[in-house]
Amino acid sequence: MATLLLAISYPSLIAQSNKEDQFPYDQKSEDGTPAFKERLFFGGNMGLMFGTITDIQISPVVGYWLLPRLAIAAGPTYSFYKTEIDKTSIYGGKAYAQLVVLQDISSVIPLGSHTGIFLHIEDELLSLKANFWKYPYNPPGRFYVNTVLIGGGISQQIGRRSSMDFMVLWPLNESDYNIYNKPEIRISFIF
Repeated sequence: MATLLLAISYPSLIAQSNKEDQFPYDQKSEDGTPAFKERLFFGGNMGLMFGTITDIQISPVVGYWLLPRLAIAAGPTYSFYKTEIDKTSIYGGKAYAQLVVLQDISSVIPLGSHTGIFLHIEDELLSLKANFWKYPYNPPGRFYVNTVLIGGGISQQIGRRSSMDFMVLWPLNESDYNIYNKPEIRISFIF
C-alpha cells in the first residue's frame, strides 16, 4: 500500500519542486513583482472544417497576466466561410479575460499532469457581409455583430511557457445569424 501511495504521489512531488519552471508568471523580479516579459504571452487558435460547409478560421492573440491568476488578451480574428451557394469573409476582433481557478490539479489530486482550470469571458465584434447573411434591410456592404461568450476550460502545460487550452463557451447574446455553435468548443495554444 505504501509503495502504491508513493508511486501515485511521486509525480506530484516532482511537480511541486519544478513549479517555477511550469508557471513562469509566478516568477518575481528583484522588487518582488513579476517582470513584464514574464507576464506577456502570445497564442491563439485556428479552425478548419471542410465538406458541405467550409470554415477556415485564424485568431491570434497577445495577452498579459495582470495578476498571477488573471489574464487579459486581445487580437484580430478572420474566417473564410463557404456554403454550396455562396462564400464570405468574416473579420473583426476579440478581447477576453481568464481567471485561473486552480493552477494545478495535482496540488489537490496527485495526478502529475500540470492541468489547470479556468473561467473565460470574451467579447467579440465581427464584420459580416450583408447580402450573404440576408440582413433584414439589406444595406450595401457590411454590418457588425457583437457577441459576449462565457464559459470555462482546462489548461494543460506543454512546456515551460506554453500550454494548450481546451474551453467550452456559450454565446450570451446570440444573434439570428448562427455564427456560433452552442456550445462553442475551442482549443487554443499559449506560449
